[in-house]
Amino acid sequence: MTAAGDASPAGDAAGIGDLDELASAVTVCRRCPRLVEWRERVAAEKRAAYRDETYWGRPVPGFGDPSARLVVVGLAPAAHGANRTGRMFTGDRSGDWLYRALHRAGFASRPESTARDDGLVLRDVWVTAPVKCAPPANKPSASEREACAGWFRAELALLERARVFVCLGAFGYAALWSSLAAFGTALARPRPRFAHGLVVDLPDGRAVVASYHPSQQNTFTGRLTEDMFDAVFTSASALVP
Repeated sequence: MTAAGDASPAGDAAGIGDLDELASAVTVCRRCPRLVEWRERVAAEKRAAYRDETYWGRPVPGFGDPSARLVVVGLAPAAHGANRTGRMFTGDRSGDWLYRALHRAGFASRPESTARDDGLVLRDVWVTAPVKCAPPANKPSASEREACAGWFRAELALLERARVFVCLGAFGYAALWSSLAAFGTALARPRPRFAHGLVVDLPDGRAVVASYHPSQQNTFTGRLTEDMFDAVFTSASALVP
């Protein structure tokens, strides 16, 4: 991949040398007015169940092992999940599913993620999303997706050991594909259609694995079961060299 400094068209990531520096830069981003207004309004109004908590209310950086060979790509922070806790896939039911699966697969030290200081350790896996702010109705606009692309690409560039990407949902799959193309990766044309369990081998030896997102829309209806989700990480684990 190209250097992180080349990853942001707006130059926001220029000169960033590691993931900690990137996280610091991401968390002060105010590029998208609609997302800034929404994340801060949610943090101020809160959900009744969390009324005594202080919400994060900022962009959410990725989380995990900087030397990870497996990268999990979601969509965006949940309004009362990561936007509250400040950690990707933490504090909501989608995250409950993800971290249970990562624990069963041997990537997480415990089966739940509740807060930034809960002691959870991820091994050989990094969890992120191509959009860093919680969007209204979980639907970022095309312009918001593009505005955040530089951060996402800088993050991918810094994950130098990444070999397998698990994309949770079609949005994450499309965003990763666009980012790989921006790095000059030779990709199949047209892009293989998203499907749960899809595995795409890249010419450079890396791989992309697709999964339904563990949203309540999918898990409550049985479209995604825990056995199906575990199978995704079994496949991904087998592809990690």
